[in-house]
Amino acid sequence: MTKKTLVLIGFIILKFVLQYTLLSPEYDLQRDEYLHLDQAHHLAWGYLSAPPVTSWFSYLIFQLGNSVFWVKFFPALFGALTLLFVWKTIEVLKGSFYALVLGAICILFSSLLRINMLYQPNSLDVLCWTMFYYIVIQYITTQKSKWFYIGAIVFAFGFLNKYNILFLLIGLLPALLLSSQRKILAEKKLYSALLLGLLLILPNLLWQYNNHFPIVHHMKELAETQLVNVDRLDFLKEQFLFFIGSIFVLLAALYSLLLYKPFAKYRFFFWSIIFTLIVFIYFKAKAYYAIGLYPIYIAFGAVFLSEVLQKGWKYYLRYVFAAIPILLFIPMYNIAFPNKTPEYIVKHPEKYKKLGMLRWEDGKDHKLPQDFADMLGWKELARKTDSVYALFPKSQNTLVLCDNYGQAGAINFYTQKGIKAVSFNADYVNWFNLNIKYQNLIRIKEFEENSNELAETSPYFQSAFIAGEITNQYAREYKTTIFVFTNAKININKRLEQEIKEEKNYAD
Repeated sequence: MTKKTLVLIGFIILKFVLQYTLLSPEYDLQRDEYLHLDQAHHLAWGYLSAPPVTSWFSYLIFQLGNSVFWVKFFPALFGALTLLFVWKTIEVLKGSFYALVLGAICILFSSLLRINMLYQPNSLDVLCWTMFYYIVIQYITTQKSKWFYIGAIVFAFGFLNKYNILFLLIGLLPALLLSSQRKILAEKKLYSALLLGLLLILPNLLWQYNNHFPIVHHMKELAETQLVNVDRLDFLKEQFLFFIGSIFVLLAALYSLLLYKPFAKYRFFFWSIIFTLIVFIYFKAKAYYAIGLYPIYIAFGAVFLSEVLQKGWKYYLRYVFAAIPILLFIPMYNIAFPNKTPEYIVKHPEKYKKLGMLRWEDGKDHKLPQDFADMLGWKELARKTDSVYALFPKSQNTLVLCDNYGQAGAINFYTQKGIKAVSFNADYVNWFNLNIKYQNLIRIKEFEENSNELAETSPYFQSAFIAGEITNQYAREYKTTIFVFTNAKININKRLEQEIKEEKNYAD
């Protein structure tokens, strides 16, 4: 085994170790993770919330035992593979051993640690962007048409994971047209590969068509509720934070793509990042949507720096550029990850406020970062719902209806009573089992100062009471309430059918 291989294995092991030590046991899974894990039980070619690839991995996690270890393993794996492809890119660019180590350090000690912490499509999205760029570089280097077909497969897989990868093509195409590499677009086999890619994503496109393109509604809702609070200047500021320890390597990449002769044939990559960022800014995208852009540029920057820092006093700068990402990671380790208790964060808000981490999607500042608050209270909710559900002798006739997908997914993940909670929110609107004639209702409601739930719903049942609430004051779901309604006086199923129909019509 060569020295390079041993070092690479060491970086990959360190990657996994870090990912498993960045999360304090006080935190549960994050809201979105529960929804993605529940998709394992409803396999389809599409969902209201995301394309289907995440559900495939969720099914695999379920088969492996559905433990938190495996939930965290896959995003860590995608992060390790991203590091691997940056390493391989540096090799294609004929980078030295120093370039390989520098590139690996920059990828390892970056905000990818935070992205790879959560089981969401984002980790695989970054990997697919990196793989696709790697494939482009391989084709430019070798001129072998097989890379067209490999690229089509990778892009299709990325598309079926997260539609965000479309921005990659939107930024890459004009960059190619402005460069001497526009000759690629005249290659006949490119269009055969495009056809292959289209065939691979066709099942999802047909699903979108048959379901009246819910992605359009989803994007409209996202724009109205979340992206409306995105500031374009903040977007640009956050781009620097993603790889703050590697900023000089990224700047070196941009410089080398313009002026370094060995990279002349890759010059279109300079314009590609410019065009892609412009498109993201125009659409007021969330800052992390663009994170997949940067790993490949770290490869360019590492190779360039390894060449120019070979002699004289410049040689000692090698150690500086390798040390900066590690040194800057040390303070970030104590702030950017949920490895501190909620009480600690509340006592030291200034550290988090400086980085804008207390600003949520609603545009307001809160006690904890939104992702952290989204990891609290879920086990408590599931435990209390289980205890109420167990009171009914025929519990299968009891419907657990939640306000949002996080509540439903968390209950389904942690339940010890076989509960299959649902909601009119997100994909759960399609997962109601109306073959069961429901008699009782457990209603999980987000906290409202003047809740009318008991007054509005109790007339349709023989009895009603409040069974409990989430008491963790740091949870985003703090005071979420469990209402219990027993022995229905009406046909619950007919009411459900009507509300499901109304929700779907609204989505259309």
